[in-house]
Amino acid sequence: MADLLKAELWVKAHIRRCHANGIFAALVRRGDERSGTVLIKLNPLDGKATVLSRAFDGDGNTYWLRASGIEPISEADADRYIEKQLNFDRDLWVLEIEDAEGRHLLDEPVR
Repeated sequence: MADLLKAELWVKAHIRRCHANGIFAALVRRGDERSGTVLIKLNPLDGKATVLSRAFDGDGNTYWLRASGIEPISEADADRYIEKQLNFDRDLWVLEIEDAEGRHLLDEPVR
């Protein structure tokens, strides 16, 4: 099984990585520092957004699910989706990445 970083460390490192590459990323909500689930709101600054959820395969490898669906949704609908998830999981981390080119620097596959 792949070694897993604490959620807090992963989120902070990803924000720094985005900033170092000229991509705006911000922590929207802090979750459980060790094991909270991570949601990422990808915002290409066109009124649409996609929410990704971090998941793990049977071998412990990370990949990203399009939690809000295959097609981008309105930014308001993305925010509503995130709020709904927060009602189920108060330990959730929420990271927003804004980039007109759609860059997010997630090396793991997005499904």
